[in-house]
Amino acid sequence: MILEPAGTTFLTPSAPFHFDATLFKPSHFPIGCRMHEPGAYWQTLRWRDQLMGIKMSDRGTLNEPRIQLDLFANRPLSADLVDALAEELVWRFDLDANLAGFIEACGDDPVLAPALERWRGMRVGSSYSLYEYLAVAIVLQNTTVRRSVQMMQALFDRFGSRVTFDDRDLCGFWQPEDLTSVSEEELRQLKVGYRAKSISRIAKFFAEGQIDALSLRDRGREETKDELLRLYGVGPASVWYILFEVFHHYDAFDVISPWEQKIYSRLLFDSELEAADVVLEEVRKRWGPWRMLAAHYVFEDLFWRRRNQSVPWLEKLIRL
Repeated sequence: MILEPAGTTFLTPSAPFHFDATLFKPSHFPIGCRMHEPGAYWQTLRWRDQLMGIKMSDRGTLNEPRIQLDLFANRPLSADLVDALAEELVWRFDLDANLAGFIEACGDDPVLAPALERWRGMRVGSSYSLYEYLAVAIVLQNTTVRRSVQMMQALFDRFGSRVTFDDRDLCGFWQPEDLTSVSEEELRQLKVGYRAKSISRIAKFFAEGQIDALSLRDRGREETKDELLRLYGVGPASVWYILFEVFHHYDAFDVISPWEQKIYSRLLFDSELEAADVVLEEVRKRWGPWRMLAAHYVFEDLFWRRRNQSVPWLEKLIRL
């Protein structure tokens, strides 16, 4: 599918704002629906049943941020759709966040301060819809990053779209309705293993409209958590990721996976492994209601460092 230029608009994030650290997360596993270069970001996106391409370009500064948003589509876009899409991107990338309280409360913490200095203005955010995020979360379960990449690409190759715009070739996500007639056995043939059942049931859940993802944005953390736990295959370890990245609850750090337990043990204690409850208590004590946002800063800082120099102990955990 070739998409043509369909309009340009501008977004004005709250200050301070770090474009590259917000639009690119080096800790996230590589996926074919998005691409980043310094000062520029491309992504495919389904919005109102239309597959589009977007390019976001840095046109501002840390304290006077401005983003140019170029849209690509295969048919004209109404002004209403463009405005709604811009609003959606503001939400997904947390562009209107007020970080003043976070900086004031946590900015002097000796573990956080260096990361905050380097990435000041970084936001949490997710390029995905809730359904797409869950599809990614499923392939990340109980395996190496390399294996997750293989499974995700197999799903794109079978059910997604190839999209070309702005001289970029990217993958486009399928819709949940596209999987409702696909058997679990067909999914297993893509070598996703036991995850086939979760992929199938989640698609059916969304296709049948059993969850209103947009309404969850206006609910409290516990209510949203309870709603997410209704989803097949979604447990506590996945929920706190979703609460933070998709719904921007900055305190959603209540569970820690084994591999992240090892990472935070290094970052907080300079130790190979501390007990999970010890790590969680330290995070709560240090950063309180900002604990997941603060942890995000030190976590991403580590992975940015990995891009420029080898971190042997981290490579053993990632195995990409």
